[in-house]
Amino acid sequence: MNKHTSVSIKPMNVEFSTKQDITPPLQLPGMVEVPAVTGSQPVRPRLHSAELLGTSREVVIAHAGEEYRLRLTRQGKLILTK
Repeated sequence: MNKHTSVSIKPMNVEFSTKQDITPPLQLPGMVEVPAVTGSQPVRPRLHSAELLGTSREVVIAHAGEEYRLRLTRQGKLILTK
C-alpha cells in the first residue's frame, strides 16, 4: 500500500524597500578601509593583482553581460581586453 504525504508550502512574505542600503561593504583580504576626506576625491578600493590572478596569468572578468580578459605579460604588465 502506497502512503502519500501532503506537504503545504507557505509563500514567503518578501518586502522591497526604497531605503538606502546600510549594509557594510565587503571587506576583502588585503583591503584597507581609509576614511574619506571631505572635499577630496572619493576613496577607491585597492586590490593587488595577485588577489585577482592568484597563481594564473589570466582571469576572465564578467561585467555588464560581457567578458573581459585580464592578462599578466612576461614583462609584468597588465592588459585588459574585451
